Amino acid sequence: MTGADRRRRARPLVAARALRQLVANPEDTVRVFEVINAMAGPALARGLERFRRTELGRRVLAERLDLLDLLRDREKLRTLPEGTLGRAYHDFVYGESLTADGLVAASTNETVRTYGFDDPDLARFGARMRDQHDLLHTLTRYGRDPFGEVCLLAFSYAQLRNRGIGMIVLVGAWWIGRRLGFGVVRALWQAYRAGQRAIWLPGQDWEALLRMPLADVRRHLGIREPSVYLEVRPAELPAMA
Repeated sequence: MTGADRRRRARPLVAARALRQLVANPEDTVRVFEVINAMAGPALARGLERFRRTELGRRVLAERLDLLDLLRDREKLRTLPEGTLGRAYHDFVYGESLTADGLVAASTNETVRTYGFDDPDLARFGARMRDQHDLLHTLTRYGRDPFGEVCLLAFSYAQLRNRGIGMIVLVGAWWIGRRLGFGVVRALWQAYRAGQRAIWLPGQDWEALLRMPLADVRRHLGIREPSVYLEVRPAELPAMA
């Protein structure tokens, strides 16, 4: 890992501008990645070092494995048994006319790529964090509505400690709280605590877990039902693109 990658400086003005644009248009996923990258600092590098200390991490980096290749295989996911994580992921993503590549386009937008990494291992680890996002939706039961997305980011912040993610959660708490009330804060706190209690998900062998029953995976990873989110969430909320 290069020294530049280790000492990535925060860019608060870039993040603030992107946050204003995100508040104006919550479906602008490019701005999400811009905030996260602008304020990441050394968080991703620390995550990579932890990843390298796992057997899975060493194998992924040595063999240059990409999670996206597996998640793109729509036919293989579709033929997994009902009730498995992989089949539930397939139904969640493709049932809503999404694709595994959906976040790739946003994360490689020209305004985001200016914060690229010199270290290919860091780039691969960062891509793995991005590509597991919809798997986390499937596991945690947080929806694709703005409220669910912010709850999932609170969960992810507890796992990754990326200040950019934390900033989005704080702004989201204010923006959504004005509409849904104080229950939003309770839901976000529950999501954050759930992320703390769960096993460190970046180090999990998703390739193996996709074939396991979803209920068993949730128990194994320590992921509980998001009761406050389900209680506070209105019956109808628009999904984010």
